[in-house]
Amino acid sequence: MKRKVIVVPYQQEWPFLFQKEAQHLSNIFQPILVDIHHIGSTSVPNLASKPIIDILVVVKEIRKVDLFEDLMKHSGYIAKGENGITGRRFFYKGERVRTHHVHVFEEGNSHILRHLAFCEYLRTHREDRQRYEHLKKKLANQFPEDIEGYMTGKAPLIKEIEQKAMKWYLNRI
Repeated sequence: MKRKVIVVPYQQEWPFLFQKEAQHLSNIFQPILVDIHHIGSTSVPNLASKPIIDILVVVKEIRKVDLFEDLMKHSGYIAKGENGITGRRFFYKGERVRTHHVHVFEEGNSHILRHLAFCEYLRTHREDRQRYEHLKKKLANQFPEDIEGYMTGKAPLIKEIEQKAMKWYLNRI
């Protein structure tokens, strides 16, 4: 079954949904947990998004995450291994309608900074946030049942914004 691509206006409850799930994930990963962050478009106020809460979990040792797969499964998550990104463990919740994506990285992994910089940049740079939102809506209409087409269409703008975001973010630290 193909996943539908639906982009909705920003929802005020997204930060609360993140907090609720972050608490649950903190309990699961507690022995190896370093930090948990709300990432992705649902973490950016006033940005339309697919209504899926993206969560970044930072752990002490990535290889130990596999020991927690059964607990994640009992919480409704499906484990997908690295799922295309070396050094990551990826889980999603919701078989038919996804509600959460969990991206787990070991502390120090460069993808952590990339995700945090991208979100923070969009929170503070209205013009790029609007460009990104416009493209997402356009692609959702163009590829309503083709998540791969949607993701491929977003990739060039994401890379452009990521480059700006990394420079901006690193200059702030």
